[in-house]
Amino acid sequence: MSENELLDRLPETLPDDPMHWADAWLKEATAAGIRRNPNAMAVVSASKSGQPSARMVLCKEFVPEPGYLVFYTNYQSQKALEFADNPRAAALFHWDTIGRQVRIEGLIVHSPEEESDEYFGSREWGSQLGAWGSDQSSPVESKAALVEQIRHRGKKLGLALGEGTDVLTDDAIPVIPRPPNWGGLRLWATAIELWIEGGDRIHDRARWTREIIRTSEHGFTTSPWTGTRLQP
Repeated sequence: MSENELLDRLPETLPDDPMHWADAWLKEATAAGIRRNPNAMAVVSASKSGQPSARMVLCKEFVPEPGYLVFYTNYQSQKALEFADNPRAAALFHWDTIGRQVRIEGLIVHSPEEESDEYFGSREWGSQLGAWGSDQSSPVESKAALVEQIRHRGKKLGLALGEGTDVLTDDAIPVIPRPPNWGGLRLWATAIELWIEGGDRIHDRARWTREIIRTSEHGFTTSPWTGTRLQP
């Protein structure tokens, strides 16, 4: 199968592993520079009562095999607390410019701590400080109060902050450890739908499902994918 065939239409015989297709589309959107964050996706959680909530997050890793994606958050945020009660999640990528869409459903687990440590260490120090300084999803009196809270916690970490949270008073790059309540979430796919925009709204659409069985704190064993073509 050529690259153009991979990206322009779904074959008559559906592929055995749709995650590789989704990964190829994400790479194409990234290479095309179609928007500032081509890895942005909507992630949906649900409360104990079943009330859904959606937000945009950045997919930081897409792993076709064995089939999960990774995003990062404060573990005390609304979405993380809801996932702790109900690990079922849905994610959506939509790239309007290239006429592609990927829907993923599955189960959420925490990423390994060493993986979260490595990613946190790669972030700009200002983003690291923000992870310590913000109690994500909690009320705050004002933006000024939030900035003061971040500055206060930065000083407790030993940072010599100047005026504003984005200025250090010396040239040293600070070493900031990862907060214990911040890290990665893995969304292990149990279903995935690929959608390609078509003329006259005759879109190309297919859905795959599989079973996953949890075998460790962070991983699952998986069954083969079963694909079904859908009407648009």
